[in-house]
Amino acid sequence: MDVNRLGDITAFVTAVKAGSFTAAADTLGVTRSAIGKGIVRLEAALGVRLLNRTTRTLSPTDEGQLVFERYRQILEDLDDVNASMAQRRASPSGTLRLTAPLSFGQRHILPLLDVYLKQWPELRADISFTDRFSDLIEEGYDIAIRIGMDDDDSRLLAKTIAWQQFVTCASPGYLERRGTPREPGELRTHDRIALGSARRSRPWQFAGAQGLLRIDGPARLYIDSSEALRAAALAGFGLVQLPTYIVGPDIHAGALDEVLSDRRPRPEPIRLLYPSRRHLSPRVRAFIDLVTQRWSEGVPWDALGPHRTQ
Repeated sequence: MDVNRLGDITAFVTAVKAGSFTAAADTLGVTRSAIGKGIVRLEAALGVRLLNRTTRTLSPTDEGQLVFERYRQILEDLDDVNASMAQRRASPSGTLRLTAPLSFGQRHILPLLDVYLKQWPELRADISFTDRFSDLIEEGYDIAIRIGMDDDDSRLLAKTIAWQQFVTCASPGYLERRGTPREPGELRTHDRIALGSARRSRPWQFAGAQGLLRIDGPARLYIDSSEALRAAALAGFGLVQLPTYIVGPDIHAGALDEVLSDRRPRPEPIRLLYPSRRHLSPRVRAFIDLVTQRWSEGVPWDALGPHRTQ
């Protein structure tokens, strides 16, 4: 689009919205003659008549209505660019309200929040680390971090920031005593430490030849805390299945050994969710940019996680 034509487009769109050349001139702070000349130039450039004019009324022709809708959208998009850049230039302030799963939040979001608050001294944060499902809109959160589940709420936007990869592991001492399982079915003769309770626990999942394979049934020990599961595994109680963002460093250090690595289940996305407002507030944009920048070359907790192409 010819940049010099932008003024003529603005004159036309404003005249249609205002309903007269005079009102459009008042809106734009120019003369009525300037509005008329701009529209004449635009009609000449497009080769069509855009307006039906009388001494008292002004209305778009059929072609004019089509042109008006397209040009109005272009001008609104330009306004959006300006507004977005203004938002980015503004210093973040106020209170960031964020919710995240308990273990993931404590281990990996809290360090980012430390950087975030030190970088922007005028900011405050109101954080909820909980495994309870929170409604962003109803509870007034700026950002929620969700793992695995899809959210088809049209009011929300989602950005994948990492992947959750479950691995099965145990302490070297346990595996020396009880042996290393080679197939998921062998786990039934091992001491499994399961997340949940005897009445309701999370089944273990593995990749199988026919699709997803689930291992359920009685465990030797049930615990309702992922962090406590990790501690029990380190103490040699038995096998656990936990995300690498919890046990990845222990596997790197040799405190835990992964088993059945070739039967890992498919990874699940870790997403940032935030309300789909037209322009993000500076405090929300600043946090999203921080996470993206810090984790762009890989997540901080492991080299065991899935490749990004998975």
